Amino acid sequence: MTPRPIPLTEPKASITEDLIRELVNTFYSRVLEDGTLGPIFRKALESRWDEHLDIMVDFWSSVSLGTGRYGGKPHVAHRSLGLIEEHFHLWLALFESTAREVCPADAAAFFIDRAHRIADSLQIGLNIGPKALRLPNAPAGA
Repeated sequence: MTPRPIPLTEPKASITEDLIRELVNTFYSRVLEDGTLGPIFRKALESRWDEHLDIMVDFWSSVSLGTGRYGGKPHVAHRSLGLIEEHFHLWLALFESTAREVCPADAAAFFIDRAHRIADSLQIGLNIGPKALRLPNAPAGA
C-alpha cells in the first residue's frame, strides 16, 4: 500500500483568514440544516453560536496557518454530546463537500486531510469507532 501524500504540509497562499471564515460559516450553516447534526449542535450551543463560530475560525487558523489562537480542549467539549461513529461520518461528508465547494483544490485537500485526522483523534479520545482504544474502566477508588 502506497502512503498517500500529506496535502500542504506548509500553509500556502491559498489559505487565508477570509477563506477560513468563509469555510467555517458555510459549513456550520449547513450543519444547522442537517436533520441529524443540527439538533446536536443547537442543543449543545444554544445561544453561544457566534462564539462557537469564532472559536472554530481560531481553531482552523491555528491548524492551517499556525497562528496559535486556539487554546481549547476539543475532547472535553465533545465528551457529553452522546456522539456515535455515524455522526463523524456525516460531519466529515458535509465538511468535505463544503471544503471542495468553497476552497481552492489545494486548500480543500489540506482541510479535508486535517478534518479526518481530527475526527480520528476525537473518536479515539472519546472511545468511539473502530480506532477506539476500548480501555477498561478504571477500578473504583483509582
